Amino acid sequence: MTAKLSSGLYIGLMSGTSIDGIDAALVQIDQQAIKLVHHYQHAYQPALKEQLIELCNSEQYSIQRLGELNRTIGEVFAEAVLALLDTSTHQASDIVAIGSHGQTIFHHPNSEHAFSLQIGDPNTIAHRTQITTIADFRNKDMVVGGQGAPLVPRFHQHIVANNDANRIIINIGGISNITVLGTPQNNACSGFDTGPGNTLLDAWIQKHLGKPYDHNGIWSESGTVNQALLDQMMADPYFSAQAPKSTGREYFNLKWLDQHLDHVPNISHEDVQRTLISLTAQTIYQGILSVGINDGEVYLCGGGCHNAALVHEIARTFNGFSVDTTQTLGVDPDWMEAMAFAWFASRTLASLPSNLPSATGATKEVILGGIYYA
Repeated sequence: MTAKLSSGLYIGLMSGTSIDGIDAALVQIDQQAIKLVHHYQHAYQPALKEQLIELCNSEQYSIQRLGELNRTIGEVFAEAVLALLDTSTHQASDIVAIGSHGQTIFHHPNSEHAFSLQIGDPNTIAHRTQITTIADFRNKDMVVGGQGAPLVPRFHQHIVANNDANRIIINIGGISNITVLGTPQNNACSGFDTGPGNTLLDAWIQKHLGKPYDHNGIWSESGTVNQALLDQMMADPYFSAQAPKSTGREYFNLKWLDQHLDHVPNISHEDVQRTLISLTAQTIYQGILSVGINDGEVYLCGGGCHNAALVHEIARTFNGFSVDTTQTLGVDPDWMEAMAFAWFASRTLASLPSNLPSATGATKEVILGGIYYA
């Protein structure tokens, strides 16, 4: 007999590569529908964000500091849940489970013993909230030969697939990932990380203007694309590598950018920012074309869909595709990923697989996540 989801309220927690805070989504799940009931965004304190960025960028970090930060982030994730509930009409006893992605610190998919490390201790979350918590969603997929990412394509397939048109969902967080939902004739359903989304844009403006992000891409619009730099960056072998593939800020960071700038010196800071906009758009487009899809519907989600300059560049670059946000499909683009991890939690409790081997490269479907009871 096929297992069924346990209907009820779930909470999904997501903190992405941009390290700007925790998205907490309260989601109603049943056999037929998934509905966003309430949401809350819990920002990291500046000092804590600096510690996380240091941990991601440092090759030398003590085990003690790592362990303590794991507990600290667990406390912050629990605070996000409690704040979500405080601002809703629900309480902990109403929630079936929490699905917590955690905060990715290091993603290492291409080795004999591949692993992906997320911190945010689920024991702490379960104890503080008194809600059963599901966490560590990536590593089981890696054990069976997958990249452990991206995971959201299975959720996209479930919630927004369309048999009448090629549909591409693009999540632009720190890293950009795509889900290609082809028509039955194309027989395509895949997904992978295309490369940097906001991570280089945010790091560059933070370095030179002290701002966490380029609001609406205003600073980038004051510059012009430097074609030599763009060509230099796009020659990176990651972009031409075949899927499945996944990446993170341990690869695409200011050190990576500086190495390319060494070959193309004397570029103004705003021209670099504008060129990074083009890099994000063109590498996403190249990724779509690489799977043989030349037309269809593109829907954006994630923080990058609020960068007007980036959205304009995508619309200008994507010949043959309409471009909109997932709001058109009835899914708030800011909460897609948090909703996905609520859904993954429901599948774990029902002993159902959550990975999509055509996206991650795993040898088979597997049940993801460990269960931490309240």
